[in-house]
Amino acid sequence: MDATLGLPVLTILIAVALLFDFLNGLHDAANSIATIVSTRVLRPQYAVFWAAFFNFVAFAVFGLHVANTIGTGIIDPEVVDATVIFAALVGAIVWNVITWGLGIPSSSSHALIGGLVGAGMAKAGISAAVWSGLSKTLLAIVLSPLVGFLLALVLVAIVSWLSVRSTPFAVDRAFRILQFASASLYSLGHGGNDAQKTMGIIAVLLYSQGHLGDTFEIPFWVVLACQSAMALGTLMGGWRIVRTMGLRITKLTPMQGFCAETGGAATLFMATYLGVPVSTTHTITGAIVGVGAARRLSAVRWNVASSIVYAWVITIPASAAVAAATYWIVQVLK
Repeated sequence: MDATLGLPVLTILIAVALLFDFLNGLHDAANSIATIVSTRVLRPQYAVFWAAFFNFVAFAVFGLHVANTIGTGIIDPEVVDATVIFAALVGAIVWNVITWGLGIPSSSSHALIGGLVGAGMAKAGISAAVWSGLSKTLLAIVLSPLVGFLLALVLVAIVSWLSVRSTPFAVDRAFRILQFASASLYSLGHGGNDAQKTMGIIAVLLYSQGHLGDTFEIPFWVVLACQSAMALGTLMGGWRIVRTMGLRITKLTPMQGFCAETGGAATLFMATYLGVPVSTTHTITGAIVGVGAARRLSAVRWNVASSIVYAWVITIPASAAVAAATYWIVQVLK
């Protein structure tokens, strides 16, 4: 472990972590608002305010299980030092910026996890990983979009059956109203799961520097700072990715938007309760594909969906490689 950092260096590292959190909100704003924008229930400028509010208040609803997983369940806290944290954040931020520039909805969560793993292993080798927590997270990469897909598929079937005697106009009007609730729930789940990842990073940095004593915990000021940074990033929007998520995968009706958001929200609520840092991007993409496939398989633009999956597969190794390279460069320059 490095010597205790001075306050200016510690402050800079926390600021970099909050920058990642801001970019996470910017990058993943599409997850919260793509469906409600693409179905024209809310204009984009209003939708981001809606999503940002529920992203911020999420800390009052959920515990801090995900933050504890990130802080102690990905790499050994004893391995963590300032260089490891800096390299992990650089790996995650660089990959986020690249995928944002290309309009690819990759996972900010898994970019951060990849950064932690890459930087930790660059310092201490394979022994740096906490394999129990890491394997749970890797399993969630597969399960979260699958659960989102299945829940959305089932919801479409149920809603279609319940609406069989209603006119298309009545169904459309009802689900335009219901989408306000489903978008709120999804934004709540997004803020509850994603902001906690940066909380875990800042807390483990403070712990490694002796600022939390002998017990790992998440200070309340860290909770507020991370929720605020996430909400501010969401407020800035992420229109390139909104277009991919809301328009290019499949064309959505208000009923389908409601089912996708509700299925995605249920998945996030379960994962957050269990302390699993899932990808909100993976979850909502799986749900959107699910509602499209419920109509007919050809309704999904599978070439777009497959390109998103390729980005998922390379996110962790790519961000890990950038983080490891950053760690080694910093060590050389010391």
